Amino acid sequence: MTETSSQGLERLAPGARELMDAMASVFPDVGGTVTDAAEARRILARSMPEPIRMPALREVTDRTIPGPEGAPDLPVRIYRPYEDDSSPVDARPTVVFFHGGGWVLGNLDTHDSTARNLCRASGAVVVSVDYRLAPEARFPEPAHDAYAAVCWASENIALLGGDPQALAVAGDSAGGNLATVCTLMARERGGPRIAHQSLIYPSTDPAAQTPSRRANAQGYFLTEEAMLWFGAQYFGPDADLAHPYAAPLHADLAGLPPTHVITAGCDPLCDEGRAYAAKLEEAGVPVTEAHFPGMFHGFLGLGELLPDAVEAMAGLGKVIAAAALDRKIDG
Repeated sequence: MTETSSQGLERLAPGARELMDAMASVFPDVGGTVTDAAEARRILARSMPEPIRMPALREVTDRTIPGPEGAPDLPVRIYRPYEDDSSPVDARPTVVFFHGGGWVLGNLDTHDSTARNLCRASGAVVVSVDYRLAPEARFPEPAHDAYAAVCWASENIALLGGDPQALAVAGDSAGGNLATVCTLMARERGGPRIAHQSLIYPSTDPAAQTPSRRANAQGYFLTEEAMLWFGAQYFGPDADLAHPYAAPLHADLAGLPPTHVITAGCDPLCDEGRAYAAKLEEAGVPVTEAHFPGMFHGFLGLGELLPDAVEAMAGLGKVIAAAALDRKIDG
């Protein structure tokens, strides 16, 4: 359970507040002083710090892949691990990764270090997707982009070099929403078969009124004001916020793939992430959870600067690697 707001910022783990404040200082004040999406993107691009140390990989390649019918091609960045990383070559998972940013911000560069660390930790081939952003592309167009990318990865497993039985999806925040929506689409449309999903502080119910949204509405990087602005950009004035593709927490979850859910106790989205894990379990879906009570939204991106981020990424890598290794053992 999320603690009450009366406990204040001391709920953050030691050292977390300084890093969180540093993140907030370069992030656009969306929904407050910044209300234009293009301006927010310019601010974020100007303020992004240079990477200190990028995880080394065997190969990183940029290319485009087909988008949904009638839509533009999608830029992707493909990360391939060294052969001595986590799993043997013939058992490599392929992970299609969707970045966060409220469906409005973010791109291949903002989440480059996260995708690299995921590749190293899991031994997987990682396909990071630059889906279209709102408000230029509103719900459900980014979700259709995400599904198109999963279909392409499935069709090109041999090119990517992964195990055809170990296609996975992953994403953080809004990207976690897109990842799990892809599993709903795949179930409804007869494929592709997704072996695993990893959801990092996912948005699962944009209209939720939860204790964690109230307790963490201010002072923990992601604010209630920003979430309302992100939602307005993505969904517009007319979208059905209870639609399963908008709020997967309201979907029938039976038959979805095994799932790993990461949540942070000082995150407005904490309760809906944990509720989604519980509902998956009730539907008979195998679920593992990694809950970090003293962490805030976005903490995974800080990598080696935060012990909890290191632990979370290591655990994420293990469950993704197991998605392939377990299938080879079973098969």
